[in-house]
Amino acid sequence: MLDKTLTVVLAGGVGSRLAPLTNDRAKPAVPFGGKYRIIDFTLTNCLHSGLRRVLVLTQYKSHSLNKHIRDGWSVFNPELGEYITVVPPQMRTGDTWYAGTADAIYQNLYLLERSGAKWLLVLSGDHIYRMDYAPLLQFHRQVEADCTVAGMQVPLSEAGQFGVMQLGAQQRVTGFAEKPAQPAPLPERPDAALASMGIYVFSMEVVLAQLRADAANGASSHDFGKDILPSLIHSHRVHAYVFGRDEGRVSPDRYWRDVGTLDSFYQAHMDLLKPVPPMDLYQKDWPIRTYSGQHPPARTVPGASGTEGIAINSIVCSGVVIAGGSVQESVLFNNVTVEEEAMVENSLLFEGCIVGKGARLRRCIIDKNVQVPAGTSIGYDLAADRQRFTVSAAGVVVIPKGYRF
Repeated sequence: MLDKTLTVVLAGGVGSRLAPLTNDRAKPAVPFGGKYRIIDFTLTNCLHSGLRRVLVLTQYKSHSLNKHIRDGWSVFNPELGEYITVVPPQMRTGDTWYAGTADAIYQNLYLLERSGAKWLLVLSGDHIYRMDYAPLLQFHRQVEADCTVAGMQVPLSEAGQFGVMQLGAQQRVTGFAEKPAQPAPLPERPDAALASMGIYVFSMEVVLAQLRADAANGASSHDFGKDILPSLIHSHRVHAYVFGRDEGRVSPDRYWRDVGTLDSFYQAHMDLLKPVPPMDLYQKDWPIRTYSGQHPPARTVPGASGTEGIAINSIVCSGVVIAGGSVQESVLFNNVTVEEEAMVENSLLFEGCIVGKGARLRRCIIDKNVQVPAGTSIGYDLAADRQRFTVSAAGVVVIPKGYRF
C-alpha cells in the first residue's frame, strides 16, 4: 500500500502568529529544537514510515525552506521512482496563488493524476510530532474508507481550538465542526473530544472528484477542514484514526503540537528540557533527520577573569562556546557564543547569536545572527522591552533575525 500512496505536505502557510520569526521565512522553515526545522518532523515521519513519493507545496517566502530541503532531504533515489519534490505555485488552473489547503492541491491536480497512486496522504509541514503513517494507511484500507482523518483526544476545555469530530460505529465520523463554541465530547470520555490533526488519507478517485467540485463552488473557502471534510461526511465513508493507539515503530508518546503561536513554540522547547521530555528525540530507530552543517564541537571555557562557563539543564548544539557565562534551562542553536558573566535563562538563542559580557536574558527568543551588547538586560522589564521588541501574550520577548542594537 505504501508504494501506491502519494504524499502531499502543505508547507505554504504565512504563519503570521509566529512573527517576527516568520518575517523572512515560511513557518515550516522556522528553526526548532537546536538543530532542526519544523518541517523535519513531518518529513522524518514520511521517511521512517516507508513513504517515498512526497510533494512539498510551498508558497510564502520559501527560499530558506527550499534550500533546507535541497541540502538536507536529497535522500531518495529518483531512478527508483522515489522523490521529495518542492512544488511552488504555478497557476496552472488560473491566475491566483494558493487560496486554501484544498485549492493548493487542486492547482496541482495533474501531479495526482499522473502519479498512478491509489491513495493520497495529506500532511501539514508545521507540526511537531512523531508518527508512523503505515498503521493509519492500513486502517483506511481495512475499514474501506473513502477518507480517514487522524485525530487525537484533547481535553474538552481545549477542543474549541480545533476541528472536532463526532464518531459512530467503527470510528465512522458522523459530524464535524471547525473550532466549535461547544465541542461534542467522546461517548466514552465526557471530559475529552476528538480533534482533527489535519492529517487526511483519501482514496484517489474520491479526492479528485471532491477537489474538482470544490473548485467549482464559488462560495467555498477551499479548505479541507471547513469545506471538503464536512461535505464528505454525508456522502462518503469518512472514518477517524485515533493517534497513539497503534503507532507502529514509534514509541507511543502521543505528543503533537501545533507551534503556530510564539507561546506554543516557546513552550514546545521548554517541553524538551523537562527531565522526561514528552517527546523523545533520542529514539535510536527513529532519528529526526535534518541538514547538519560542519561545526566544531560545543565547549565551555573560563572567562578572562576565571569565571567558569556553565550550562545547566540546557540543549547546547555544535559550535556553541560558553566563555565564562551561565546558561540555564535554555536551548542554544549552532554557533552561539555566551561571553563572560553573561546570564541566559529560559531562552532560545538561534544560530550565530552572541551574548555580550554581563548581558542578562530571561524568557527570550532571539533569532539568527543577533549580537546582544555587553551589559544589556532583556526580559526583566517587559514594558521597556515592548518599546523595541515583540512580547508574546505570556511575556516572552522575541528579537527578530539580524536585529542591530
